[in-house]
Amino acid sequence: MNLESTFLTVNNLKKYFNVGRRGILKAVDDVSFSIEKGKIMGLVGESGCGKTTVGRTILKLYDADSGTVYLGGTNVLGSNKTEYKALTRRMQMIFQDPYASLNPRKIISDIVGEGFDIHKTYSNANERLERIYELLNMVGLTKEHANRFPHEFSGGQRQRIGIARALALHPEFVVCDEAISALDVSIQAQIINLLMRLQDELGLTYLFIAHDLAMVRHISDDIAVMYLGVIVEKGNAAEVYNNPIHPYTKGLLAAIPTADPDYEAQRERTLLTGDVPSPINPKPGCRFAARCGMSTEICTQKAPDLIDQGNGHFVACYNI
Repeated sequence: MNLESTFLTVNNLKKYFNVGRRGILKAVDDVSFSIEKGKIMGLVGESGCGKTTVGRTILKLYDADSGTVYLGGTNVLGSNKTEYKALTRRMQMIFQDPYASLNPRKIISDIVGEGFDIHKTYSNANERLERIYELLNMVGLTKEHANRFPHEFSGGQRQRIGIARALALHPEFVVCDEAISALDVSIQAQIINLLMRLQDELGLTYLFIAHDLAMVRHISDDIAVMYLGVIVEKGNAAEVYNNPIHPYTKGLLAAIPTADPDYEAQRERTLLTGDVPSPINPKPGCRFAARCGMSTEICTQKAPDLIDQGNGHFVACYNI
């Protein structure tokens, strides 16, 4: 990672939820990573590992318990109300559910133009409408769609509307939170191609959150693998994909089917077994120890640190 070009820096981020008598849910527990300007960081892991909470806490949609987030040198978590309002023009989010994230009572022009209204970025109604038309055209829709309601669109079209809304204020950083998981496979490819085209044209920096490691590898420059609130492996996307080291990463990759039936029939792989333990009051040691075939005594006593294995490939494991 080139520190001089680092655009987003997340250090020791923690987000806990008090769940009453049950204890403390450690959704994000000391997570650190950085993203270079104009690059895409993929954040992957099974459902419930804390990926979405990371994205929402970075954008201050959740209040962090500790840690720092800097966007282009600006302290996000330490910003006051006025500073944060200005920051929202620089960072936006594309949500997982393209229907639930759109107000069903508003027409598309009001949904896409909401950021214009909040920040007063237009001089008259005609200018506002023209900019909305431009955004719709940018994501593959037309101005005829502007006066319709969300229920009149398909899932893929609704996600395009969500993307248009996220790009309305010309942000520099966008969190894509499972932005394709609710869509059909053929539509997923269209949305991925759209996101990559916009990233190239607008110079956007993405945090791309997903559970599909193959898709993340296709779109990302770097990958961080998350398990039960912590990052267990991170590095260059090709390096992590071609040379996985952590047993959890290996398990995720082993679960990805290939298009070659002959290769698939003879492929040796160790699949993940068991369910993800509860993140509420996690036991000491490595979070993955209970599901790991290589676990030793130290794994249950002290959590391993992320250690650079070379070429910026970091892994948190005692038995590698």
